[in-house]
Amino acid sequence: MIAGVSITTLLLVLVAGIGAGFVGYAVGASSLISYPALLAFGIPPVLSNTTNTVGVCGTGIGGLLSARKELKGQGRRVAVYACIGLVGGIIGGLLLLELPAKVFEFAVPPLILFSALIIALNPRKKVAQALPQSHQGERAARIASKTADGTLRNDPWWLWAGVSFVGVYSGYFGAAAGTLALAILDLGKIGPFHQINALKTVVGFGANISAAIMFICRGSVYWPFAIAMCLGCIIGSSIAPPVTRHIPENIMRAAAVLTGIVLAVKLGCSTYF
Repeated sequence: MIAGVSITTLLLVLVAGIGAGFVGYAVGASSLISYPALLAFGIPPVLSNTTNTVGVCGTGIGGLLSARKELKGQGRRVAVYACIGLVGGIIGGLLLLELPAKVFEFAVPPLILFSALIIALNPRKKVAQALPQSHQGERAARIASKTADGTLRNDPWWLWAGVSFVGVYSGYFGAAAGTLALAILDLGKIGPFHQINALKTVVGFGANISAAIMFICRGSVYWPFAIAMCLGCIIGSSIAPPVTRHIPENIMRAAAVLTGIVLAVKLGCSTYF
């Protein structure tokens, strides 16, 4: 027994964390596994939410350590988007602590569904297919160069606003925040899918860290589960990048879309009915 919790229970939370870490890096929905797991172990909803925020910080740690290949050459973009995530997480954490949760929860299901539809429709791919073959090659080269130099002037203004919203959303509620971030970054056409998938981890990690610090200061964390979940997320997200970089983009997109739809339906049923 550790702090009144059996070793078996902690190991189960660890396993849930490994799954959450892998899914979180792969399709941006670690809470699909981690949050329901904490509820299943008898943690009240609000405490599960704050504990989950601390635990899934491990997804960012493991993912960033293992995704150096995907993030190479994006130093400036990584730094700026991480800061945007940090500020957004603080604002979102304050909203969670001070406002009724229902205000935002009612907007979550359609928001998640919208993000999944964006990934499914993939406007970037449709535009590319409409271009002549030679233009497709030139366009692919431009996207690659944008990612290679990490030049922020190539990022559309609305992308910064969208990433800021994701940061706030991550700090407040967080479910499928990675899916939403992935959809927004993909729509911005700033790099190949696997590289923006790594970049969305940067945004989420920044937001989760700042929100987690706020929840820790308020004493709203169940530490035995938070530590076990965090360790599991580090392991799972460390495994994910070497695996996902060998998975075809279409499969990654399909997984992200399916995850978003499942979350939207699940959260919609629990919120509206």
